[in-house]
Amino acid sequence: MRKIDELVKDSLNKRLCTLMKRVFKKLLELYTFFSVANEEYYLTMINESCGLDILSYSMEDVKNITAEYTMKNADMFAAAVSLATGKILYISDQAACILHCKKDLFKNAKFVEFLAPQDVSVFYSSTIPYRLTSWKSATQEFMEEKYFFCRFSTGKVNENHYHPFRMTPYLIKIQDIEDQLCCVLLAEKVHSGYEAPRIPPNKRIFTTIHTPSCLFQEVDERAVPLLGYLPQDLVGTPVLLHLHPSDRALMLTIHKKILQYGGQPFDYSPIRFCTRNGEYVTLDTSCSSFINPWTRKITFIIGRHKVRT
Repeated sequence: MRKIDELVKDSLNKRLCTLMKRVFKKLLELYTFFSVANEEYYLTMINESCGLDILSYSMEDVKNITAEYTMKNADMFAAAVSLATGKILYISDQAACILHCKKDLFKNAKFVEFLAPQDVSVFYSSTIPYRLTSWKSATQEFMEEKYFFCRFSTGKVNENHYHPFRMTPYLIKIQDIEDQLCCVLLAEKVHSGYEAPRIPPNKRIFTTIHTPSCLFQEVDERAVPLLGYLPQDLVGTPVLLHLHPSDRALMLTIHKKILQYGGQPFDYSPIRFCTRNGEYVTLDTSCSSFINPWTRKITFIIGRHKVRT
């Protein structure tokens, strides 16, 4: 009987080893696939952006131009990232101070290596060359500024410690490297709206857009320091999920009225919203809906929120 048990155990161990080898092999294949996919992503985007009117700058020019911004803001650093390799070509001295690390850490490194894993895809989709504003256009008056948010590693040893940054990207060519396409980023650290420098109570306002099925569709950047969430954290998630359990029934009632009396603005009772750190803030909210003129159906609902003090 003992021999049978040992044989069964040996058989199970062999099967487990075989299974683990297969899993490891599959993971290795996936890692290789995504590494290659990222490289192909950059190359594809570069090919698609041929013919764009993009100015060429030397690395010294990039340093001098971005210094005009970083010298005025102690919470901002600048970086130039190659769209051919994803590597950091230049990063300003302020980065080491803001991120609490040595500047050598960025040498020959890829920019996405310092981003929170869930924000890497946001960085890729936001730095597609034909979507970027060229630096030439950026200096023109009334040019709409494009930006996105990412969490950046703050250099804490053996910790996945990230801090949110507001990234403003621009497209240029670098003369020093055969006119290589490059994304210049102005990264500004985001602070809590309730800590110094505090956001004044009368300016603690933000807007959201959600679908008729009550899913977040768009989130105003002003919500980031007030709620702690980045826009990508909320988009696609149910509104009710973030409300205090006692307030969800009220929200459902309001939502039904909005759908029933489409087009009319609604002011309703305060609702408690759970912030990223788990605490609740009370929001005074007014809502209005947009009705598609062809289908006569509500396309989305706009919420204007003010955080109570």
